[in-house]
Amino acid sequence: MSTEQASGAITRIHAGAIVDFLDGAGVPYELIVHDPAMSAGVEAHVAHRSPETVSKTIVLHDGSIYVIAAIPATDRLDLGKLRRLLGATRQLRLASEAEIARDFPSLEVGAVPPFGPMVPAAEVIDSALVGQPQILCPAGDHRHSVLVDPREVVRITAAKVADICED
Repeated sequence: MSTEQASGAITRIHAGAIVDFLDGAGVPYELIVHDPAMSAGVEAHVAHRSPETVSKTIVLHDGSIYVIAAIPATDRLDLGKLRRLLGATRQLRLASEAEIARDFPSLEVGAVPPFGPMVPAAEVIDSALVGQPQILCPAGDHRHSVLVDPREVVRITAAKVADICED
């Protein structure tokens, strides 16, 4: 099911857990190994993908729970749209890097996937991503990504599909 495009072992704590999760869920994917990428825009460049097809995972905090949203790398999240869609309060805010590092220690900050065994499932995926034939998602570290069908991501996360980006 997976194809690794560079030599080297998969970091067990990061990408290995993600590909195991996808295998267990029966999701076809391609594992992409690339130069380190510290943002979704850079990830698009080093993985030779159009930025519109790269998923930027946004980790938000709402009181005592986390909310995961996925949007195209080219866009910015509209927090108001997301609050209205989820019926969330003003407490819904971007999680800090310190919170992400503390509460998701098996993942590198900035490389949180919108699915997997160590994160809550994505609650909302922007409709522009779902319109793509494939999207590139972070795989838990800055050197691995997975190319997947966005409809499969919706299926395994039961995420809502909506326009949550700034106009």
